[in-house]
Amino acid sequence: MLLQLNLAAIFAVAGQVAWKKAKPVLVKDVVILPALGFLGIIVLWWIVALFNHELMPTPPEALIANLDYILNPFYERGPGNLGIGWLLLASLRRVLLGFLLGAIVAIPLGFLIGMSKSAMLALNPIIQIFKPVSPLAWLPIALAIFNLADPSAIFVIFITSLWPTIINTALGVSSVPQDYLDVARVLEIPRWRRITKIIWPASLPYIFTGLRISLGIAWLVIVAVEMLTGGIGIGFFVWDEWSRLNLSSVFLAVFVIGLTGLILDYAVGKLQELVTRRPTVAK
Repeated sequence: MLLQLNLAAIFAVAGQVAWKKAKPVLVKDVVILPALGFLGIIVLWWIVALFNHELMPTPPEALIANLDYILNPFYERGPGNLGIGWLLLASLRRVLLGFLLGAIVAIPLGFLIGMSKSAMLALNPIIQIFKPVSPLAWLPIALAIFNLADPSAIFVIFITSLWPTIINTALGVSSVPQDYLDVARVLEIPRWRRITKIIWPASLPYIFTGLRISLGIAWLVIVAVEMLTGGIGIGFFVWDEWSRLNLSSVFLAVFVIGLTGLILDYAVGKLQELVTRRPTVAK
């Protein structure tokens, strides 16, 4: 009993010493340095605003002008007059729909390309041709097909989020060590079990990397698409406020868009850790 108490005391003291050593580093890396980065951006914004004050507000002026949006993000004051929270949710719905549809198509295609040389030779030229096409170049085609803004925006998200997931999935599948597959053949493991027990787990880090890149592209694209198609969404909000020369609201939208993109990437990273049981590396 005495030995157990002594061991507990030793571990407690060691934990306190380790925390005291790690705390300054943690505070510096997590709090101080990021705060200095944000402070530098705000100071730069303030300096630029002072030289162009007729159009651009200073940070305190933008904060005061946006208090209603910040304090009441989900207000409804008539048709088309919605809080920024509703606009953000509308954009997120389009992004997630297009992104999930893209993932459903891209992951099986990536497996097919990674496992079959014939499929790779047939599909790789198509991917290399369509991958560099600007997302906005797909918008007129989508509008011609659907004749509606909402499904057109979802289609553009879908088509532009395909390529990173396809490429990374195919790379992950083709990177599985050949020795694993040879052993599976010797043991006469069925093909579907090879896929589920060997290829799929080994490919998951690559798949999630593709998904994170695709989601980042999808969130980037939706803002530009909504600027052109109009309707309810954070992208159209940016364009509408700029047309009114209300840069205070534009700055708020830029902050909201960036913060949302950060949260989306963080969420996919945490999902990757949960599925693969490995810590993710920041992109």
